[in-house]
Amino acid sequence: MPDPRRATPRTDQVLADERLVVAAGRLGPGLVKQAVARAQEQCRAGDVAPEDVADVAVASLPESASSLRRVLNATGVVVHTNLGRAPLSEAAVEAVRTAAGATDVELDLATGRRGRRGRRALDALGAAVPDAGGVHVVNNGAAALALVTRVLARGDDGRDTVVIARGELVEIGDGFRIPELMESVGARLREVGTTNRVHLRDYTSAVDDTTAFVLKVHPSNFAVTGFASSVPARELAGITHAGRRVPLVVDIGSGLLAHHPRLPDEPDAAGALRAGADLVTASGDKLLGGPQAGLLLGEAGLVERLRRDPFARALRVDKLTLAALEATLAGPLPPVPAALGRSAGDLRARAQAVVAAWPADVVAALDAEVVDSAGAVGGGGAPGVELPSAAISLPERLAAPLRAGDPPVLGRTVRGRLLLDLLALDPADDATLADAVRRVAGADRP
Repeated sequence: MPDPRRATPRTDQVLADERLVVAAGRLGPGLVKQAVARAQEQCRAGDVAPEDVADVAVASLPESASSLRRVLNATGVVVHTNLGRAPLSEAAVEAVRTAAGATDVELDLATGRRGRRGRRALDALGAAVPDAGGVHVVNNGAAALALVTRVLARGDDGRDTVVIARGELVEIGDGFRIPELMESVGARLREVGTTNRVHLRDYTSAVDDTTAFVLKVHPSNFAVTGFASSVPARELAGITHAGRRVPLVVDIGSGLLAHHPRLPDEPDAAGALRAGADLVTASGDKLLGGPQAGLLLGEAGLVERLRRDPFARALRVDKLTLAALEATLAGPLPPVPAALGRSAGDLRARAQAVVAAWPADVVAALDAEVVDSAGAVGGGGAPGVELPSAAISLPERLAAPLRAGDPPVLGRTVRGRLLLDLLALDPADDATLADAVRRVAGADRP
């Protein structure tokens, strides 16, 4: 018997296939060669016929040169950190495509001279929060707070201490903590109050000649209830020492720019500034619904001081972020605010339509039903707030194959059932969700 390995086509012969030539231009030659090598190995093992090697290689090619995959978010968590937090709007995606080429990000086309970097994105942010005298953007929320701390608590004027409540020394994710972040840029922290209770007198007695500013941090991913108290920003804004008003910095975290009726206890940038905050820091990729960015809003002189500090250069955002941020602020409603506005009735109707698209025997085999559900904001926003929603209940055993599908579908398991919650899912993806479950259900049958 002739050795079947000798019949395996040479690499150059397979790569000459027109489909692979086109793919090499789109994905790069490296990924295409890897696909061909895998198909050749299957041929040598006798699993693929020599004449089918090119077909197998083409079928195994990825959709793009990136390893990231689109996932259908059926978890009911609107801002899902593991899924990249806020999904961008179509307008923001289109803006990123434009910004990927040569753009006037730092050029005044009228004069042909250097212009203000990202001016239109900053103007859009200022227009969204008129209470802010000045605005600036850095690469994430932690960077915004780090820049404020480094500049205001550097100690050049003898002020290097930040006063903060013990109950607000939060961990912001992946093991990083607010106190360690601030100390890493040179500040000293003066903790006041206890874990559950802090009073205005705690702050006023802690302020002295070394105090750079008072910091109020909105707790992330948790809420302290029961015998608890905190001091609102409007009271902290009035603290003085030796005739000097002590600056107040408020980190609202989630990036809510204005009050939202469904999140009554979530602090917003406009409200914090009206309460007397000198500076507000926030994230751009949470409730705002934009790209990862750190937002700085507040008194014009302070913001300009932050912008001109050398450390700000290390935290600068790129043109893609500026483009996406501007489109998020000035364009149509982004996915995150859209999800927050969905009613349980509309979500139930959508879920029923998805189930109705399946054959009756599939519905019966899966014991599929539409149930009431409770979604969450996620991303550290509005901890404890439940958002009325609707979900499709399926057997838990489908969770793994749905995650392995194309596109992957991520739900959540509750008491032995897999719930596919539609709160965070774009209505345009309902049909894709229905098809994904139908395919898995077919493979699940004996």
